Amino acid sequence: MNNPLVQPDPGLAIWTIVTFLVLLWLLARFAWRPLLRALDSRQETIRKSLEDARKAREEMEALGEESRRILRQAHADAEAIVAGSRAEAEKLREEIRLKAREDAEAVVRESRLRIETETARALREVRGEIADLSIEIASKLIGRNFTKEDQSALIEETLREIEAGPRPS
Repeated sequence: MNNPLVQPDPGLAIWTIVTFLVLLWLLARFAWRPLLRALDSRQETIRKSLEDARKAREEMEALGEESRRILRQAHADAEAIVAGSRAEAEKLREEIRLKAREDAEAVVRESRLRIETETARALREVRGEIADLSIEIASKLIGRNFTKEDQSALIEETLREIEAGPRPS
């Protein structure tokens, strides 16, 4: 077993230990702290990301609740507006109905007044006609003596004159 790789050499072992310790010191001096800082920085970034995600989730839950509250309020407002509109429409319908009734009553009153006026005027005209006819008949009667035939002829003549229309004055 004269193989140098398999046999332990105390000088090589010392140099290996010295080299390892120098490398360990160099790593501790120049690489270890930056590695720890990088790991700490990465850990802080992950922690902040988790915290931000938690806050975002809480905000989303709060916004969801707020949006549900706003939606409920909007529904309530819409129902109130619809109810108010219905009440206003009913009130307006009643006002229109009352106005129509008042207008109809006014038209009826006006029509009755016109009818009464026209009736009174017609009665005055008829009375005047009757008075004129009575005077005419009386003057014809006074002027002569009538037999039954004369009376019938006079009545028929007067009726023809009435049917023919008013006489020019």
